[in-house]
Amino acid sequence: MANGQWYPPEWPERIRALAAGTLTPVAPRRAATVMLLKDTDTTPVVHMLRRRASMAFAGGAYAYPGGGVDGRDDERQIRWAGPTRAWWADRLGVDETTAQAIVCAAVRETYEEAGVLLAGPTPDTVVGDTTGEEWEADRAALVARDFSFAEFLDRRGLVLRSDLLGVWTHWITPEFEPRRYDTWFFVAALPEGQRTRNASTEADRTVWIRPGDAADGYDRGELLMMPPTIATLRQLLPYATAAEALAAAPARDLTPVLAKARLENGEVVLSWPGHDEFTKHIPTGGAPA
Repeated sequence: MANGQWYPPEWPERIRALAAGTLTPVAPRRAATVMLLKDTDTTPVVHMLRRRASMAFAGGAYAYPGGGVDGRDDERQIRWAGPTRAWWADRLGVDETTAQAIVCAAVRETYEEAGVLLAGPTPDTVVGDTTGEEWEADRAALVARDFSFAEFLDRRGLVLRSDLLGVWTHWITPEFEPRRYDTWFFVAALPEGQRTRNASTEADRTVWIRPGDAADGYDRGELLMMPPTIATLRQLLPYATAAEALAAAPARDLTPVLAKARLENGEVVLSWPGHDEFTKHIPTGGAPA
């Protein structure tokens, strides 16, 4: 492996089936993932988790906290701070109720998988500690989908701090993948007083790592990552602080990135528009190059 690009062995066969018209693409599920940042003396570090090798999707790969949107989170108005739902709807290219559900997914997944909650009792505060038994019981119930995140916020009288998030980029899983996600990537800074922990049943390791170090590990083939993960790490390199990255988010292009496969000179060429480093050439019956 020249680098750490995650590449399932079944992809060539599925790509050829898609090209032949014998594979019907699965509809992607809306999802959100969060690049949680904190500052050090020299550069921001980002919170990453390593997915368990037993996971069916991207096992062993490093990723950020994230997961699917819960449709129940568009069913009720919640206490909300920061840009309005209308602003988020325009930014994400969806309606207002869907925008609320996507932002809820970003905040919920950060809480479920990292123990960090971007919400507070008032529009200008954030909870300081989420490690108690009652907090853990609620977190476990959210993971089990016993209630929605909107219900959780309402029951605890919390305000969702959408102003602590910036949407960064938008990727859609390739059409030939059996598990597809329409994913918005967000950035956020670790709130003062809160700490991350490995709260995810899907991860066997978590790290705070400089984006440059993580990218170097990928380039050496030591850290396995999916294309959007390494792409976003490289995009974070210019920023000296978490605040700088958040300030840059509103100007980011959210045109969805979707892999394309084409037949060329007797081989399948797999590419991600705007990201030439991920291009793969797949000979008929052979392995990717």
